[in-house]
Amino acid sequence: MTSVLADSTHDGRPSIDDAVRAPFERMREGQRRNPAPSYAERRERLDTLLALIQDHRPQLEQAVSADFGGRSCHETRLAEIYFLVSMVKYVRAHLRGWMKPRARSMPLVLLPARAKVLSQPLGVVGVIAPWNYPLQLALGPVTYALAAGNRVLLKPSEYAPQTAELLRSLVSRSFDASVLHVVTGDASVGEAFSRLPFDHLLFTGSTQVGRTVLRVAAENLVPVTLELGGKSPAIVHDTFAIDRAAARIAWGKWFNAGQTCIAPDYALVHESRRDAFVEHVVAHTRITYPTIADNPDYTSIINPRHYARLRGLIDDAVQGGARSVEIKPQNEQLPAASHRLAPTLLLDVKTDMSVMQQEIFGPVLPIVTYRTLDEAIAFVNERPRPLALYYFDEDTARVREVLARTTSGGAVVNDVMMHFGVDDLPFGGVGASGMGAYHGIEGFETFSHKKGTFVQPRLNAAGLLMPPYGRRFERLLSLMMGLLGR
Repeated sequence: MTSVLADSTHDGRPSIDDAVRAPFERMREGQRRNPAPSYAERRERLDTLLALIQDHRPQLEQAVSADFGGRSCHETRLAEIYFLVSMVKYVRAHLRGWMKPRARSMPLVLLPARAKVLSQPLGVVGVIAPWNYPLQLALGPVTYALAAGNRVLLKPSEYAPQTAELLRSLVSRSFDASVLHVVTGDASVGEAFSRLPFDHLLFTGSTQVGRTVLRVAAENLVPVTLELGGKSPAIVHDTFAIDRAAARIAWGKWFNAGQTCIAPDYALVHESRRDAFVEHVVAHTRITYPTIADNPDYTSIINPRHYARLRGLIDDAVQGGARSVEIKPQNEQLPAASHRLAPTLLLDVKTDMSVMQQEIFGPVLPIVTYRTLDEAIAFVNERPRPLALYYFDEDTARVREVLARTTSGGAVVNDVMMHFGVDDLPFGGVGASGMGAYHGIEGFETFSHKKGTFVQPRLNAAGLLMPPYGRRFERLLSLMMGLLGR
């Protein structure tokens, strides 16, 4: 993000700050007019969002592919369209129950009063979306924010400009601008966006930019949900079928060319099984991607900068003594201009290499060996808490031990990434991988204010606690203390 914003333009056009503030103020005014949309209104907004996704699926898929310079339409259909449709339908089915006041228990001495929790809309919510899943990670948070009764201002990533522009056009045709609006533009627009006094802000992206967003939002005391990333490990126990582990980890790592926040970042494999693991990853990859250069199922790296960054991570590791295993079934040439990076394994990596310090976010899989399970757990725990942890083991006692002794945003046993597809599970990070969560009822609650409410009936004993205090008050207070027990 840049640090300076223009206050005005020389040709009289509104400044960047005005361009993002105008729709925000329009939403604020709409929220003042209708602070608590009914179930019917929220349901209609969800129906409109669902129709937008379903009716324009081909255009959305084409825009995403164009932004990537070649993105598998099947991966877009699965990880973006299907997940979004499933999410909207899940939220729609549960919305009425989520909106109901929830009764809470009342202390005996305060009866017959009642206590309940009311879920209220926060107001105007900002969503800053990333480029790697430019539909799902934009409209997913929007779904939950609208369900909670909020108005939403969405800022898609400038690295996926065609998708961002299509979303802007479709949303402007489908929604009143005071309910849902899309703001497009570069990092300077993003900074102006994050400076708005939202009632809640959700950011998905890198840890580095997340720190900036959190710092800027703090100036207005805006509560923030950060969905970041980190180095999610995959631990394979030495008793687990190595071919199964290799196939699932390879699928998760090569999906979207590794440009997934919950992709397995590196594999922890017992030293006696490393070579077998490598052999099975290579064999599985050759079957699933018989060619890389012109394969419509294999996704390109988003842009030259990220491609160069990944090449730099590989080169740095090799220069430091690591061994690189490129998987190119046809031994084809992959010109840099194509942004196609072959699936690559890195062996004999050292912990001080850049590839082991940074989130990789590409089709590069370092393989780290361990001798004991305690050593593998310690390796994970010595590093920032990851967004996800994957553990492969059929022994339930060891599984419980690993889950208990490690902390991660989410976890999957004997597979990778599948937890994201469970609508009823919360999704979010912990520590350096993020704060807060959405998906499931937690998504509704993230974008709601839970108001504790006390309802006093006409006939009550509250007057007995008022001054002037005397013997009657002392007896009543003694009785109340006695009811609490020892």
